[in-house]
Amino acid sequence: MPKAEVGTPKYIANKMKAKGLQKLRWYCQMCQKQCRDENGFKCHTMSESHQRQLLLFADNSKRIIDDFSFEFAKEYLQILRRQFGTKRVNANRVYQEYISDRNHLHMNATRWVTLTGFVKWLGRTGKCLVDETEKGWFITYVDRDPETIAREEKKNKKMKMDKDDEERTLEFVQKQVQLAQERCQNREEPVYTELLRDNEEEKLKLDLKLEPQQKKEVKPVVFQQLKRTIDDAASTSSSVKKHKTENRRKTALDEIKELEESKKEKTNRKDYWLAEGIVVKVVTKTLGDEYFKQKGVVREVLDKYVAVVKLLESGRKLKLDQAHLETVIPAIGKLVKVVNGAYRGETATLVSIDEKRFCAEVKIATGLLMGRTINAIQYEDICKLNEES
Repeated sequence: MPKAEVGTPKYIANKMKAKGLQKLRWYCQMCQKQCRDENGFKCHTMSESHQRQLLLFADNSKRIIDDFSFEFAKEYLQILRRQFGTKRVNANRVYQEYISDRNHLHMNATRWVTLTGFVKWLGRTGKCLVDETEKGWFITYVDRDPETIAREEKKNKKMKMDKDDEERTLEFVQKQVQLAQERCQNREEPVYTELLRDNEEEKLKLDLKLEPQQKKEVKPVVFQQLKRTIDDAASTSSSVKKHKTENRRKTALDEIKELEESKKEKTNRKDYWLAEGIVVKVVTKTLGDEYFKQKGVVREVLDKYVAVVKLLESGRKLKLDQAHLETVIPAIGKLVKVVNGAYRGETATLVSIDEKRFCAEVKIATGLLMGRTINAIQYEDICKLNEES
């Protein structure tokens, strides 16, 4: 019987019947032919084209089955990696996604008879992590892409370089304690004796020659002269105190603190400062005037220099570069986060603000350094912390 012409009711009816998945036992993988019933499949197996395909299969059956198996595993793993990533998922759920494509390669043409056998093969070859539960077989994709491996190695190297400041401080304190204990062990203990006088009859004499002070006459002075004298004395005393403070000799502890400060400044000073939970201000007009000067909270940091910011007024989320944002200085007494410099990542309380020098004074509020005061920290190194989050 000839085929129905395109556009006729018979052609449309045949297309509607062929839509969707058909029975697997009436499908020929070599010819990629799907039959709707047993009679059609029988006619297909007796056709000349099918016989030629069988001859080709008989010549090299192992290679053809291997090719089908490789193609099936490749498509299955692509769906697993693309849709589920490295999450743990039921193997049958991935298979249902795979066979939803009408032109998929059927499993009965591969070396695996059942899905369980295929899942076990994935576990043996190390392509997936496989475990069996009461609900069936579950698999987890193992990403062995060279770019992913290189990215993980780079991330681990970065984490190793950016060692936590608290660990460095703790190591330094432990070294100092150990050094002090060693010194105490080597030091000889003093011997205490009774206080005895050599000559008991000898008397102690205290000779104090005090001359009587002469009374000076206080002459009345004019009020302005007295005020000028007092001002001069005050300025002189302040200059003397300042000079003494500057010339005061630094102790060994001060030198150690300055050395640690400089080391931490070199290590933690970066060209990026974004952190989750801080309040920032939008300073770009490219998004429109409605977002200009708007404040928002950083919800997520992407690739160090880009962050997802949720605006406080409208609640909208924007993806912005740090060049389009600036830090926000809160009121005195509020919490801030140190986003750059020696104390990067610490939470502190704002103590005072020096508007002339564009710097502030903060006090560490948490962690191992709690209670330490940081003087003259720049505005761009601290940012308001969202206390509601």
